Amino acid sequence: MTRTRYPARARWRGARVAVALSVLLALPGLVGCRDDPGEPVVVRIATGSPTAVYHAFGASLAAILNRELPQVRAEVLVTAASAENVQLLNAGQAELGFTQADVLQADPGPDPPVVAVARVYDDLLHLVTTADSPVRTLTDLRGRRVSVGATGSGTKITVDRLLTAAGLDGAQVRQEQLGLDDSVAALRAGRIDAFFFSGGLPVRAVAQFAQDTPTRIVDLGDWTAPLRRGNPEVYVPRDIPHSVYGVDPVTTVANPNYLVVRANLPDSLVREVTRLLMERRSELGAAHPAAGRMSPRSAIATSPLPLHPGAVDYYRASKP
Repeated sequence: MTRTRYPARARWRGARVAVALSVLLALPGLVGCRDDPGEPVVVRIATGSPTAVYHAFGASLAAILNRELPQVRAEVLVTAASAENVQLLNAGQAELGFTQADVLQADPGPDPPVVAVARVYDDLLHLVTTADSPVRTLTDLRGRRVSVGATGSGTKITVDRLLTAAGLDGAQVRQEQLGLDDSVAALRAGRIDAFFFSGGLPVRAVAQFAQDTPTRIVDLGDWTAPLRRGNPEVYVPRDIPHSVYGVDPVTTVANPNYLVVRANLPDSLVREVTRLLMERRSELGAAHPAAGRMSPRSAIATSPLPLHPGAVDYYRASKP
């Protein structure tokens, strides 16, 4: 097997990290057994559905951390996504995770238990139905069976706000709380009339559905302004062009995504995670295009969360 060779500076960094991380096993906030000095530090990355962007991004990041950080073993957790990911970090059951910005408290307080590593890309809200469906606008959902996202997902939070803004909350829509894969299966079988999902472009499960089923994605661009009234720093309009899924282009509601971390993780560890996140963007982008759109300039925009001090150290040191 061919081994990748890294320049002397990278090898020196690896040696430095090996020394720094050797003390992490003594910290109660990280998983690991101190009785065995060879036991690695486990870094659990809370992601989402196996066919969604968080999981592809997280799996690639885990592979990079395992390859390049001595004494670290990264693991990917399959979850309902954003809201559950934040809950897992707060409970000490994950070290890293992905979340939509609108899941976070508008005022996290002076010492939040979860802080940011980077803004990684924007999620776009998809309202997916079949091409022959009478659902052509958001208000056409009235009285219909619609998957609004799984409990614990960022999709569910965004959709709840959207339906309230449109006067479709309560019993106006027959809501099913399904994850992405179950939503696709239910729409294909005719058990629902449409589903929502918030994800970076392209969402693989939506692309696969559009390949074998005539598909419509409903335009939601007019609803960005109503959503922004209560969340002015979160929602923005973004286009889904024809080239993504081969369907008519639409404008929809976009929402920033962050990689977040427990605030009590050591600066040295978070600094190296941030470094690899930025320096291995091409590899992450090969796992999913959304992951390759990061840049240090956009990564630091993580309002309302502050950046972890380890992430701040990296961005300051790498500033040209």
